[in-house]
Formats: sequence, C-alpha cells, structure tokens
Amino acid sequence: MLIIPIFIYILAILIVAWQTGKHKHKAGKFMEEYFIGSRSMGGLVLAMTLISSYVGASSFIGGPGVAYNLGLSWVFLACIQVPTAFFTLGILGKKLAIISRKINGVTITDYLRARYESNLVIVLASLMMLIFFIGTIVAQFVGGARLFESVTGLSYNFGLILFTAVVIIYTTFGGFRAVTITDAIQGIVMLLATGLLFFIILEKGNGMENIMQTLLKTNPNLLTPDSNGAVSKPFILSFWMLVGVGVLGLPVTEVRCMGFKDSKAMHRAMIIGTSIVGILMLGMHLVGVMGAAVEPGVEVGDKIIPILAIKNMHPILAGVFIAGPLAAIMSSVDSLLIMSSAAIVKDLYINYIDKNPSESKIKKLSFATSLLLGIIVFVLALNPPKLLVWINLFALAGQEAAFFCPILLGLYWKRANATGAAVSMIFSVVFYLYTVIMNIKIMNMHQIVPTIIFSILLFTIGSYFGKPNSEKVNELFFSKK
Repeated sequence: MLIIPIFIYILAILIVAWQTGKHKHKAGKFMEEYFIGSRSMGGLVLAMTLISSYVGASSFIGGPGVAYNLGLSWVFLACIQVPTAFFTLGILGKKLAIISRKINGVTITDYLRARYESNLVIVLASLMMLIFFIGTIVAQFVGGARLFESVTGLSYNFGLILFTAVVIIYTTFGGFRAVTITDAIQGIVMLLATGLLFFIILEKGNGMENIMQTLLKTNPNLLTPDSNGAVSKPFILSFWMLVGVGVLGLPVTEVRCMGFKDSKAMHRAMIIGTSIVGILMLGMHLVGVMGAAVEPGVEVGDKIIPILAIKNMHPILAGVFIAGPLAAIMSSVDSLLIMSSAAIVKDLYINYIDKNPSESKIKKLSFATSLLLGIIVFVLALNPPKLLVWINLFALAGQEAAFFCPILLGLYWKRANATGAAVSMIFSVVFYLYTVIMNIKIMNMHQIVPTIIFSILLFTIGSYFGKPNSEKVNELFFSKK
C-alpha cells in the first residue's frame, strides 16, 4: 500500500512534464523556452521553484538526521536558510531580470559573458558549474534511492534506476517550463508532507513539552545552543555565510531571477518563498530532534525520517509523506540537470564549436546532453557515499567559492572586470579545495568563510590591475536609462 501513492505521484509528475513539454514546440524560440521557460513564471511558481531547487535531500533526510544527533543547535543552523528567497530576489532579482532581457540571456553564463567579455571566464564558469553540479546531483540521486530502499524494502539499485529514469525523462523532454511547474507541485507536496509528519510525531510524543522533558532526561545536550560544545560558536556563525549570504553565489537560484514574468511576481515570490522555507526548515529539523525522544537508538541519522514515517503513519499516509522528500530531491536534481545541459550546449558548444546550429540540432543536442549527464551521475551514484549532508554542503560551498564575487560584485561594482573574475574563480576554488582536503579550519570556522574573504580580496586586486571594461559594458550595466 505504501508504494501506491509514490507511484501515483511519479506518474503525475511525468504527465505534467509531457503536457508542459509541448510548449517548446509551439514557442518557436527553442533555447529561450527550453532553458528559461520564456520568462513566464508567476509569483507562486517562482517562489516554489526557488525553494524546491534549494531544498533537497539534505533538508529532508540529511539535515533532520544531523538534528537527531545534535539537537536544537542544528535546527538553529537550518533556520538561517529561511530568508534565502527574500534575500536572493531582493538583491539580485530585479537587476538580473532587466539585464537578462537586454542581452536575451537564458543562463548565468550569458550574464557573465556580457559583463566580462572574456572567453576564459566563460569556460571557467561552465566547467566549475559542471563539476560542482555533478557532485550535488550525485548526493541527491543517492538520497532518493536510499529513501526508496528504506521505505519499500526494494533494492537500492532498483530505486536508483527508477528515480534516475523519472528525473531524466521529465527534465530532458520538458525543459525549464516542466522543471518549474513540477517544482511548484513538489513544493506543495513538501509542505503537506512536513505538516503531516510534524503533527503525527507531536501527538506520538504527547506534546512538545513532554518531548522536551524526555530529551532533558535522556540527553540534555540536545537542548543546548551548541550541543554542549559539539557545534562550536565559530561554526554556527560560519553557517550565516554558507547557507545565508553565500547563496547569492549559487547559479541554480540566480537563473530563477532571469525567468520570472514581472516585478509583481517577484515581490509575491519573496513573501511566499520566505514563509514556506520557514515552515519546511523549522518543521523538518524539529521532527529530527523530536525523533530522538520518540524513536531513540537509531544509529544512522539519515534513516530517522523514513523510520518515523513508516512506524507512526498508516501505509497510505506514509506513502504520501515519502513523496515529500522524493519531491525535494527531484526538484533539486532537475534544476541542476537543465543548467548543466545549458552549460554544455548553450555556453560551450554554440559559442565555441558551432556558432550557427539549426534549431533541430540544438534540440537534439539538448536532449542528448541531459540524457548523458543523467547516465553519468547514475553510474557515479551506484557506489553511494555515507554522509549526504556533508557532500551536499561541500558542493554548495564550491559553487559559492567560484561564483559569489563574479556574480554579485559584477552586478553592482562598476570597476569589476574579467581579470578580477578569472583570478577570483581559479584561486578561490583551489583555496577552498585545499583547506577542505587538508582539513584546515581558521579559528574553527567552516572553510567557506576564509574562502569568501580570500575571493573578495583577489577579485578586488585583480579588478584594479586588470583591463578596464569597455564602454559597451558600462553602458549596459550601469546606465540609468
């Protein structure tokens, strides 16, 4: 019975993708439709697709799993993400939307090309997107397959095949429009799933006060702001950079700023998005903490959410709930997959190999690229890593190291130029990878904090010593007309 609602949900997603996929054949402009949905997103869809592309396996499986082990300190860290939609749209939304329309851009790399007029910056951006996107997609695929395995009893490989096939099919043939509409549906499913499990576990534990009293007796460290030293104060502050300010350097959220319909849609999305992220983050991570009282002794934190759902819900309701994490995972993967395809087809192939391909050829290449990327990630996910949340955070920080300065400072600092962007992208990523691999922590902070500081310094120095921007760039980006 548990499998029935999961399969119904998957079938519904495929039908939606099939129907929305028809638009790209009518639109006439394949790339604008396939990669940016003809800039037609309204407020609700924009809010949901921002949320869904950002909230994934880490927030529904890995995050609550860490909260199960560390307690309220991790809930506090997770809630730093609440204003991300408001923050991203408020700072980047309007200007990116205006610029992208002026240059007819459909990817973040289009923006970088117009801003820096540098082949080196474009190639670096495309390659770094692919590297860190693939890392993130692998983590999401593994999360989806593990979840399917946990709740159905079927094999990990079967779940991985099913999950991969569904995501590849609706992303490859539906394009950006299918991704955003299915993201909106998935966002609603996530919201319902979070509320459903939260109130069931609250009732199971006889109320929040009783749950907290139980934790106070069994493991009082779970109720302290730093888990009795397990989470250091510098690490807590680091999260304001990693999942707060740093999200301004995530291409997957910024491309959404290029695809909404008008200012009214953006303002509506800021309010809706902030409210829903708050419910999802607080709800799911609190469930993880509550699980330590209701279901103690679970050795692998990533399993706590499936265990709570299966043990405390009717099989049909459990199936409906499990669709929530699956929705979160699929909505993260589809966004990254479509952007990876854009990086290869739009940003590399068309600009450096075949500058005037036919629309038919672009369609075939786009479909084939999405399919091939999905297969590559599937192969990499066959031997799954253990700790999803840390893999996801690693890839997240890698994107921020590469893109935070070129995107944000390029948008608002007139002196920013290609030299600053290229130097910042190369050496910031090298610095980040070195500190992570060697486990170097400055003042016990997450590596992203010194990386962003280093990135800003490099970007500033490079921009002062590099070749000034052309009048065309200054006119396009900073003219008041």
